[in-house]
Amino acid sequence: MQRSRHLTLIPGASPMGLRLPLHRLPWQPPERRPWSEPLDPLADRGPLPAPVETEPAGVHPPRRMTLMRRLSTPAVEEAHADRFPSPTRSSASLAAAAEDVVRTALCVEEREGRLHIFMPPLETAEDYLDLVAAVEATARDLEAPVILEGYAMPFDPRVQRMSVTPDPGVVEVNVRPVPSWRALVEDTTQLYEDARQVRLGTEKFMLDGRHTGTGGGNHVVLGGRTPAESPFLRRPDLLRSLVGYWLNHPALSFLFSGQFIGPTSQAPRVDEARHESVYELEIAFGQIPDPKDGPPAPWLVDRVFRHLLTDVTGNTHRAEFCIDKLYSPDSSTGRLGLLELRAFEMPPHARMSLVQQLLLRACVAWFWREPYRPRPIRWGTQLHDRFMLPHFVDEDLRAVLEDLARAGFAFKREWFDPHFEFRFPKIGVVAPRGIEIELRHALEPWHVLGEEPAAGSTVRFVDSSLERVQVRIRGLVENQRLVPTCNGRRLPLHPTGAQGEFVGGVRFRAWQPPSCLHPTIPVHTPLVFDLVDTLVRRSVGGCTYHVAHPGGRSYDTFPVNANEAEARRGTRFEPFGHTPGEIESPAAEANPQFPMTLDLRRGST
Repeated sequence: MQRSRHLTLIPGASPMGLRLPLHRLPWQPPERRPWSEPLDPLADRGPLPAPVETEPAGVHPPRRMTLMRRLSTPAVEEAHADRFPSPTRSSASLAAAAEDVVRTALCVEEREGRLHIFMPPLETAEDYLDLVAAVEATARDLEAPVILEGYAMPFDPRVQRMSVTPDPGVVEVNVRPVPSWRALVEDTTQLYEDARQVRLGTEKFMLDGRHTGTGGGNHVVLGGRTPAESPFLRRPDLLRSLVGYWLNHPALSFLFSGQFIGPTSQAPRVDEARHESVYELEIAFGQIPDPKDGPPAPWLVDRVFRHLLTDVTGNTHRAEFCIDKLYSPDSSTGRLGLLELRAFEMPPHARMSLVQQLLLRACVAWFWREPYRPRPIRWGTQLHDRFMLPHFVDEDLRAVLEDLARAGFAFKREWFDPHFEFRFPKIGVVAPRGIEIELRHALEPWHVLGEEPAAGSTVRFVDSSLERVQVRIRGLVENQRLVPTCNGRRLPLHPTGAQGEFVGGVRFRAWQPPSCLHPTIPVHTPLVFDLVDTLVRRSVGGCTYHVAHPGGRSYDTFPVNANEAEARRGTRFEPFGHTPGEIESPAAEANPQFPMTLDLRRGST
């Protein structure tokens, strides 16, 4: 409803519905203004009404839809009086203002040769579906294809939806909820195939040939068919079991995540940033009632965990277990009974994604039957020392699979071989004097740096200059005269339990950006690994690892396929190049906080 017959939009290139001159609407007293009161997600909605057959174009009967619900109470009037001050008006103008003023409209606009329909905000899904049906019938009768845009349909558990959203560098696809494992397999397989058909991939290759994920998440959302049927609202001990089990098994946090891990990542563990969180979680676990006591109040699980399942800044969304849509008091869309697990990166194959989801389903089924009670383990610095190495991640995953087998869920370890080769690719192997030295990529947490000025604003860089590799040695006899070294420093080797097998980690600076931790420490590459004979003080063999092309070549383009990427990776490992000449026997270095890792930054000048 406008004062004139002409409508002048706000200048811009946005759709028409976003440029309406709402400030020109006739004035209304605050008590007459409409306010939307969203329907409670836990309310019983009943079945959706049957679709109404539409008439031919031009003879549609007028429809009455609830665009906004009027909510006139003294509290609302008082709360919004300061935002809408009442000017001095005559009785006639106030009487005119008492009439209904239409504040929502269906916008139809021709843009770039296509007809766009901007959907207005509606209160219920029934109204939205009726309007879409009317638009669809009119477009069919007029033989005029249209594009729907604008406000989305209000949440309704009776309506399944799937959304595709452009995100920086990736396309985000939110798939529909599925009621069974068979439907999940079908949807996941079809999604990967559809992406391949339109030349979209779920993997990428870096300039140096490293095989990584796209950077997009493969977040898993768990819940019920309706918010009232959510297992986490009916049984809060289920969330307690999942959080406690993930705390005790770091492999579940690190094996399926992306490159960016650590306390400032997109999905940090509860115990990565604030170590006292484990202590607070133990207190919170005690507030969760026993399932035998009956269903608790639905808000209990949110109140208990809201301020604990966060990142270091208190952000509840950027957490490994995100409960933003579980039972948040902020809005109705936050009370959907959903738990989002965010520490999952998009794997390159559909079956790898299905194995992850099958593992989660097995854990939920197990904890629903038998709640997990053991106390959380305080890992301390072991979290970023021991569990950064592939060997100990594999060891921890085997313990998880043994627990599931005892609970009646028989997983095979080889099902996760693709995840290990993708997450921890092998660099190379060399065997001087029958002693095998294997190099494999390990994990390295990245840290957000302090604020710095840039382009008239402030930015915070992420220090990705550090890398870590695992060294596995087989056939070495302890306390013999052969000692493995890296860049002339002795490796901290630890037995794996197999005869003659040891593992250790090497942390080093791979490149030197202008903003990083300890910017005065130079690059440590290439890494030269030697097997030093302490009796004759010479290296009997070794290998060399480069983080870039050893000839100094700088690639201009990314690898076009896996073969070219593998070739680039192969050039960076040389099964020779050990240190010549006489070598002094290096002394063992003790690092009580990170005993599994040789940090080349310590002692660097």
